[in-house]
Amino acid sequence: MRKQGTRYLRYRRRPVTENSAGILHTESPALLGSFPTSSATNFRYSTDGFLVFSDSVYADGNLTTVKEQDEAWENRGTSALVYDHTYERHWDHWVLPKSQALFSVRLTQGPDHKWTFGSEFVNLLAGTSHSSPVEPFGGTDDFDVSKQTVIYTTLDPTLSPAWHTKQNVYIVDVAGGSKPRELTSSALKGQTHSPILNENADKAAWLELDKDGYESDRAKIVIYDLKKDVRFTLTQKWDRSPDSLAFSKEGDFIYFTAGDHAKVKVFVFPIPATPEKSTTDPDLSPKYLTPVPIVEDGASSGLQTLYNGRVLISKSSFTSPNDVFLVRGLDDLQVQIAQTEGAAKFTGKVEQITNLTDLKEKKLSKVEEFWFKGAEDIDVQGWILKPKGWKEGEKKAHPVVLLIHGGPQSAWEDQWSTRWNPNVFAQQGYFVVAINPTGSSTFGQAFTDAISGDWGGKPFVDLQKGWKHVLDTYPEIDSDRAVAAGASWGGYAINWIQGHPEYNFGFKALVCHDGVFHTTYTGYATEELFFFNQDWHGRPWEKEAKELAEKYNPSNFVDKWSTPQLWIHGSKDYRLPETEGIGAFHAHQQLGIPSRLVIFPDENHWVLKHGNSLKWHYEVFRWFNEFVGEKN
Repeated sequence: MRKQGTRYLRYRRRPVTENSAGILHTESPALLGSFPTSSATNFRYSTDGFLVFSDSVYADGNLTTVKEQDEAWENRGTSALVYDHTYERHWDHWVLPKSQALFSVRLTQGPDHKWTFGSEFVNLLAGTSHSSPVEPFGGTDDFDVSKQTVIYTTLDPTLSPAWHTKQNVYIVDVAGGSKPRELTSSALKGQTHSPILNENADKAAWLELDKDGYESDRAKIVIYDLKKDVRFTLTQKWDRSPDSLAFSKEGDFIYFTAGDHAKVKVFVFPIPATPEKSTTDPDLSPKYLTPVPIVEDGASSGLQTLYNGRVLISKSSFTSPNDVFLVRGLDDLQVQIAQTEGAAKFTGKVEQITNLTDLKEKKLSKVEEFWFKGAEDIDVQGWILKPKGWKEGEKKAHPVVLLIHGGPQSAWEDQWSTRWNPNVFAQQGYFVVAINPTGSSTFGQAFTDAISGDWGGKPFVDLQKGWKHVLDTYPEIDSDRAVAAGASWGGYAINWIQGHPEYNFGFKALVCHDGVFHTTYTGYATEELFFFNQDWHGRPWEKEAKELAEKYNPSNFVDKWSTPQLWIHGSKDYRLPETEGIGAFHAHQQLGIPSRLVIFPDENHWVLKHGNSLKWHYEVFRWFNEFVGEKN
């Protein structure tokens, strides 16, 4: 048995081999060493012989005393938690005395060629008030490791994280013993993420947002020349937001993923010569202004560059969970880019090298894309999936569900999900409509920004027009058996639609998951206060914010509610507390309208546990079936 509170790390003793696809194979695990805690995670390796990882520690930053301090905390004689500053709770947990830190431990190889841990776990953030990875979702994408250095992003410790999003980027020696050096500009106000180092560790890159308090601002690629101490922005004029980065092995190109028209594509940029001084708007020739797309279908992630013009990715779609793909022929593309000005085109191959998600004899509904004119005559995009058993030309044969995404600065992207999966609804016999209205991401920053202060405005013009377009296009849809569901902002949309029968959607039943019922109250009760302050143009008691929030407050229209509705909420949802769902349910109950409440005491904003996920789907389809299901 392993000791309580201890974690072991094993390595592979036999030599590592690489097959023709560039995939590594190893055998025979051996014990490398043990950690003082059981919570070490996010491992990265330095080729100079260091293992870098993250763990939670107390204020002294000492990893070896965590177990002892944990016991003292558990036996403190009270359950009271006392706070002088926010956060007091975040996402799904109450904030306790520990915080995240990065550690390194030296790896040594003995005469028998066995690797073992060194004697010291070095806290690379000691004495800084920094915390990385950034909670609640930070992982290995919040730091990177080269031979001798570690680069990381951290929230600015001088600002309240509840109403500021400013993050700085630092670099520190992997062996510790030195003070981290800041790489970001003192003028930076917004968030940073995805810091990386190139193979030679002479250049760094990260993603940077200009605006404080706005997580959905446009992300830009920043390059930092560590030798010249010069930083410059690469994508100042490109109207999309990259979300992960990787240098080519040679360091002269940068690959990245970015959402574009509801797909997550892989792109490449050449890295220009370093300017003489730091700038956010360098003078660049055309080939540095627009990236070249490489993988344009589905949703790519897990980007890793290899030698010989290859990149490894994971890719999913509405019809397939993630598989691993190898992109070949990038060396030829790099030559094209170097020799032309903006005319390069990828002609290589994207090869699927795993079949982890082969459905064999099972079939899923294919997705179709559609466009229509929305609010202010702007082109708006959506997806439709035909139901299981669909036959062309059948009149009013199938019910239809409108799914409304959260965010609101998000999108229905062509990717797999284990939570809100349109194909699950299609397999239940529904036409599935998923529209990306005003406020959605991947369609340009202006479209994303346009929902600010207008939650109940243009997005619902888009949804109405998109709904009409679908009903006019597909005669197989039975519009008398229409339902709708949404989560988070999508849940807000469901509550808003309840109070606006003039929209004439004709829904027979609705489902709201963890949605907003009282906009103004959420400005006080949510943990990330910056979100309300950004989207409503101020704090909830300030004039403009208060007027806008009350204008688009679903609770002000309860007297117009009439449609049967199911509310689902997680008790550990501190983004939108469960009282949002409970309060709306109470209103429906007093109005005498058919309604149901499902509470998951152990879930947060998302339903993640397997049994709970099955129950979630069962309750949603049971509810819809009561109102639009086949008779008997």
